[in-house]
Amino acid sequence: MKEQILEAIENYETIIIHRHVRPDPDAYGSQGGLAEILEASYPEKTIYTVGEEEPSLHYLRRLDSISDDTFKGALVIVCDTANAERICDDRYGLGEQLVKIDHHPNEDPYGDLQWVDTSASSTSEMIYEFYLTFKDKGLKMSDEAARLLYAGIVGDTGRFLYPSTTNKTFAYAGELIHYNFSRTELYDRMYELAPNVVKLNGYILQNFELLENGAAKVVMKQELLDQYSVKPSEASLLVSELGNVRGIKAWVFFIEEEDQIRVRLRSKGPVINTIARNYNGGGHPLAAGASIYSWDDVDRVLDDLINACKE
Repeated sequence: MKEQILEAIENYETIIIHRHVRPDPDAYGSQGGLAEILEASYPEKTIYTVGEEEPSLHYLRRLDSISDDTFKGALVIVCDTANAERICDDRYGLGEQLVKIDHHPNEDPYGDLQWVDTSASSTSEMIYEFYLTFKDKGLKMSDEAARLLYAGIVGDTGRFLYPSTTNKTFAYAGELIHYNFSRTELYDRMYELAPNVVKLNGYILQNFELLENGAAKVVMKQELLDQYSVKPSEASLLVSELGNVRGIKAWVFFIEEEDQIRVRLRSKGPVINTIARNYNGGGHPLAAGASIYSWDDVDRVLDDLINACKE
């Protein structure tokens, strides 16, 4: 499959790279990292990265604004996006050929070519592997590509703490740090929090609720977010904070947004992406997300989580 993707890349003069809505460092890292590799390797080609920008991730990359006509006869590559409905910029279907590169379970096999590796810690790890596979065929790594891919790997592994981190992950990260970028500056930008978000974190640690069988929950309604002047996207950055609490097996954050309630699920063992699928979502076995549209559905999600912890 990697060879077919390389062949497709070589056959097109215009390549447009997408990622998922509500991007995280791996979305930006894999999208931008692939773009930087292709720009270094094929200077004659035109490479675009598209999607709605996330201001908190401007330090990683700024995206391109292109017309619908640009998609005509183009190769479109979507990184780090399990479901077609989560692709940011719905013009992805206007291209001539569509490629999916992802590390989530392939429950929505969209695209003409699909490279899905659920054993990879991140899609950024996959992009680096793609480079390693074909560096003898002309692919080139740049310092900026290395910075982006390293950020994506660090972000999706929780600084190498999550179980998805493998020996390969450490090996690839060990190679990437030899390129010319500042890890200190990158870490500072990735993990520094505004004072109001830190204060909300204090609220979370004091007010999370421990449930049966090692389940736990945090509820953040709009009035709470307003109290701390925190956006839902900023509140979501805190979802991993309960991972250090003894006795918790799996937990859920309910974060109110304008048109839905975001359900953020994390686990130390019980499989929780099956729960997410029941509520318009999905993800990894130990990290998943979903959406509900009424507070009446909260108890259903909690029952599912409690049962998963029991099993």
